[in-house]
Parts: sequence; structure tokens; C-alpha cells
Amino acid sequence: MTNNEGTQSLAILGGGPSGLFMYKRLVESGRTDFTVDIFEKKQLLGAGMPYSRDGACDEHITNVSGNEIPKLVTTVEEWIGSEDPGTLHRFRLDPKDFNEYKVLPRLLFGRYLADQFKQLENIAAKQGLSTTIHYATEVSDIIDLPEESKVRVIDGDGVNYDFDKVVVCTGHHWPKKLEGTISGYFDSPYPPSKLAFRANHPVAIKGSSLTAIDALRTLARKNGQFVKSENGQLSYKLNQDSSDFKLIMHSRSGLLPAVRFHLEDSHLAKDSVLSDEEVDRVRDQNDGFLPLEHVYRRNFLDGIRTNRPEFYEKIRDLSLEEFVEEMMELRERVPPFQLLKGEYAEAEKSIDRRQSVYWKEMLAVLSFAMNYPAKYFSAEDMQRLQKTLMPLISIVIAFAPQGSVVEMMALHDAGVLDIVSVGETSFVEPQEKGGIIYHYKDEDGKDVAARYETFVDCVGQPHLQYRDLPYNSLLTKHTVSPARLKFRDQIKGQTELESGNKNVVKGPDGFYYLQVPGITINDYFQVVDAYGALNERIYMMAVPYIGGYNPDYSGLDFGEAASARIIKRLLNE
Repeated sequence: MTNNEGTQSLAILGGGPSGLFMYKRLVESGRTDFTVDIFEKKQLLGAGMPYSRDGACDEHITNVSGNEIPKLVTTVEEWIGSEDPGTLHRFRLDPKDFNEYKVLPRLLFGRYLADQFKQLENIAAKQGLSTTIHYATEVSDIIDLPEESKVRVIDGDGVNYDFDKVVVCTGHHWPKKLEGTISGYFDSPYPPSKLAFRANHPVAIKGSSLTAIDALRTLARKNGQFVKSENGQLSYKLNQDSSDFKLIMHSRSGLLPAVRFHLEDSHLAKDSVLSDEEVDRVRDQNDGFLPLEHVYRRNFLDGIRTNRPEFYEKIRDLSLEEFVEEMMELRERVPPFQLLKGEYAEAEKSIDRRQSVYWKEMLAVLSFAMNYPAKYFSAEDMQRLQKTLMPLISIVIAFAPQGSVVEMMALHDAGVLDIVSVGETSFVEPQEKGGIIYHYKDEDGKDVAARYETFVDCVGQPHLQYRDLPYNSLLTKHTVSPARLKFRDQIKGQTELESGNKNVVKGPDGFYYLQVPGITINDYFQVVDAYGALNERIYMMAVPYIGGYNPDYSGLDFGEAASARIIKRLLNE
């Protein structure tokens, strides 16, 4: 874009929650020496995939309450008080009964985010910050033009736009692989409206995360109905023409997600993220690496020692692996739906008394805090993280909302919902004539080949690979590079490569590396090329493409924290 001399042009690609927080940072800066262009492929700003029809129906609810949402222009509670009564009635929400500790239907929350975007636009206009919104405009390519110190953005119609800086905030992406080719096969449950069909047969659900719960809620409503008794007990009854309908979740561990509880720190101790100075100091003492043990101690054990000394005494001498093993064993000891009922009761007490289940909260803090320095882990520590810690984190900090859990318990009590453990070696075999065969070993080690007419992959947002980046010119011009982590023990790296580990490579420098998902970025989310040179013009905030260096990103919290880092470098503060 052409600007007055001294004015920078900035483009935000994607107008969902990440784009919203990026725009908020720009508006809050008070600077007017730049222009902003926002490209959004839909006709709505703010909601993105999770909080629009692309990711939710009326029955889907958020897993965060108003007090846990990063600060925007107005609070959720203030906005609810001014929202159209007809809209609130549609979602069965009475503003008199609403407070900041309650969760919202996702589509209603999307309306809130859209309103916040509009308010930011109004503030920007009053400040004199020029903003141009490109609705219904999908970006097809990004071309770096280093000779001109520009970045070219090309839309789906082939129109070119040149900018000084570009921030990619395109959010979630579920590539379609077999959906539409194999009948009854769904690569994801999104948009959920596609699952609103009658299924008079068992349905295989891969995964047991919040993504799986989204699928359950939609399929259940089309094949039966939830009924609340006079005493408030929820039950489920199948429709007559869906008498054989059943939902079977397939989980590697056979475990259900934990239930949302009261957070003592509603914003997950964002000040707990290790400072750049501490990271540098520790790396200087460890051959350039940041040990996972250091992050585990600083962002998990230290908080528990200070705030829950009794629990700390039980776990202080356990290694990270031993702690995870003990916590997983506690969960595995109890049948999953029995555990779910127990955790629901625990969570209800936690919320009523506003008392945290503290070790779970600290695990969420650890997950949040390790994202940014994860790029400095050794390959060995990343393997430990992926194998040991992430399975526990993915279960415990899913924070399934109470409303969803009540429905899951009702479905299970009606004999409609069950979960099976399929282990690490399970696989899905698509069938040309439709459906799949799920292969796994049962608890006795016997091979199982279960045939399903309908299959929904619900493992959550996949960490996409370097080659999955949809902007071809960034790949062909080598503007970006695959993310990788160096082995601290080079002999181990060599051994893994020679034993056939396809994720291990030998670099041109002669060292061994573990390839991790996505592209290389620096601490400020600037893309990095194959020679290790950062790009001053292109910032990557789209979470599916940076999963290797941000192993457990978390929605709104991630958007707020990432945008804070980007704005510092973007405006040269």
C-alpha cells in the first residue's frame, strides 16, 4: 500500500481472536504513524473459527469464564448487560443471573468479540489511525520482497497489495484429506453443522478432548434429547429412529479430560513466563540450551512449594517422569466415567467456594510458561516433553465446561457414550465403500478390528508441518525454514538417525537435529530462514504453523501474550 513519507503500512492477515489482540495492541500504542489493513476471509471480525458457525452451534460453550478472558474494551459482564434481550433469550441467558465467573455459549461469545473489534475500530478512527478492512478476502500467497523492504500479499482474485510489515493471524486450520472422498469419514468435526445428522449406528470418535466433546454435543442432539427432571437431574433419551445410535470415543490413554474448576489466578500467572534475562543466563550455563527441568521447577514446583506445601512434600523428590506417572496412575486407577463424576463434584466445590485445585492450575501455568522458551529446549528435552508431560497436560488442563460434562454423564448413563483405550499403535483404516476399521489392541493385548460406518477425527488442532504452510512463495523462496532442535548429546542424535527416526536429520553444519512441526520463529514471532536470519517484515502468529516452538498454545491467552511480544518489535519500542 502507498503511504505518506514516514508512515508504515501494516497488514494483519486474519480477523479472528488473534487478529483482534494484534489490532488492540496497535490501537493501544496510540501511534498514528502507520496504516492498518486487515484481511478476513469471512464477513465477521473477532469471532474467528471457534466462536462462529465455522466452529460452533448454539449448543457449544466456552471453557473460560468472563474473569479469565484477557482485557478488551469492555468486560463480558458489561456487554451482557447491554446486549439485545432477544439474543440473550435465544441462548437462555438472563443478565440478572450472569456474573464474570460464568461461561458463555460460544456463538454468543463470538458476538462479544465482534463487538470489541468494532469498538476498537471506533477508537482507532478517533485517534486518527487509518484502518482498512478487507472482508470476504482470503490470502492466497505472501511474497517477501527484501530488495524493496516490502511484503506482497496476494488475494484469491490475484490482486496484489504491498506492505512494510505483515502479521499472519489466520488461526485454526483443519486440512481435508479423506472427507468427501470416503463416505462417513470426517477429518474434523468442523463446522459442527455437518454432524447434525441421524445415525442409527455406532459412531467412532477419535480422541476425547474438547474437540471430541463438540462432536458429541451436536450428534447427541440430532439422535435424541436431553431431559431435565424436576430435581434438576439431566437424562438422555434416544429418538425411535436412532435406537442403535452410540458414541464410542477412542483415546490412546482411555482417559477423559478434567473438569473446569475455579482458577486462583484467572489469567494463569502470565508474569510467570521466564524473563529473557533468566533464559539467557540459564542457557549460558547449559551450552545454549534451556533445560526442561529448570522450567518445570520454576513454573510448577516453586509455586506449589509456596502455596501448597503439603502437596509439595509428597512430590518434591519425584522426577518429572515419576510425577507424571503417579498422576496418570491415579487417573487410570478409576474407571473414566466414575472419575469424571468425582472430578465434577470436586470442580463444583471449587467453583462454589472459589478455591482452586492448585496442582492442576500450576500445570496449566507450566504449560503456558514453557511455550515461549521451548525453542531453546534440547531435542532430548522436547522428546521428553512430547512423550511424558504433554499427555498429562492435554488431559488435565482441557478444562471441560460443567455443562458439557453433565451431558457426557447423561449420555453414558443412558448407555449411549463410552470410551476405549487404543494405545500408541492403533490406526484407522478407511474403507473405499465408506466408513473405517479401527485397529487396536484391547486391555488383554488382543488385536481388535472394529468396523464403523461413521468416523470423526477429533484429536484437536493438528500441529501442521513446514510443507503445509499455504503460502507457496514463502517456501519456494526459502523465506521460512523447518523448525528443529539440536541434540545436546550428538551421539544420541546419530543413533536415532541410524535407527530410522525420520524426524532426526543431520544439518549442513554436521550436527544432529530433531525436526519438530511448523516453521522456525524467534522470540518475537518473526520468521527465520534456512541460514538463521530473521525477517524484519513477516511475523507468524498462526498457531498451526508454529506448533514445534509453541507446543501447547492456548487460545485467547496465547493471542494476548504473543501480540505483546510482536508489538515491541513491530513498532521498535
